[in-house]
Amino acid sequence: MLKIRVVAVGGIKEGFYREAVAEYVKRLGKWCKVEIEEAAEAAHLTDVEAKRAVEGESILKKIKGYTFLLDIRGKKVSSESFAEKIDAAVLSGKSELTFVIGGSNGVSDAVRNAADERISFGDVTLPHQLFRVVLLEQIYRALCIIHGTPYHK
Repeated sequence: MLKIRVVAVGGIKEGFYREAVAEYVKRLGKWCKVEIEEAAEAAHLTDVEAKRAVEGESILKKIKGYTFLLDIRGKKVSSESFAEKIDAAVLSGKSELTFVIGGSNGVSDAVRNAADERISFGDVTLPHQLFRVVLLEQIYRALCIIHGTPYHK
C-alpha cells in the first residue's frame, strides 16, 4: 500500500485545522497510509539562516522515499499535473512519498537539495496550519483523479 508522509515544521494549534487534517487522512485511508511528522520549530533562534539549518536537520531525519518540497519558488502545478506527478512516482516503483512543508522562514539548502521535486500551488502565502489542510486536500483530489473518483469535478 502507498505510504504518504507529510513533514511539516511546527504543530497545529487550532482544533478546526486538526479536524480538517483528520478528515482528509480518513478519506485518504482507502488508497494509502498517511503519516504526519512534525519537525520542531526553531522559535528560540533569531537568525533566519540558523533557524533554517536547525529546522532542516529535523526535516531531513523525517523524509523517506520520493520527496516533494512545497516551495513557492517551485514548479507551479495544477490539480491534474499534481496527480500526474504522484502517479508517475508510484508507477516508477515508489511506494513511499514525502511532502515537506517548511517553516515560516523557508527551508535550508540541504532540504532543498534532498527533495526530488520542488512544487508550488501558486504565489499566495498561506498560514502553515492552513497549508497542511490544503496539501492533504490536494493529495486527496490527486488520488481521486488517479482512481477516477468523481470528487475532482
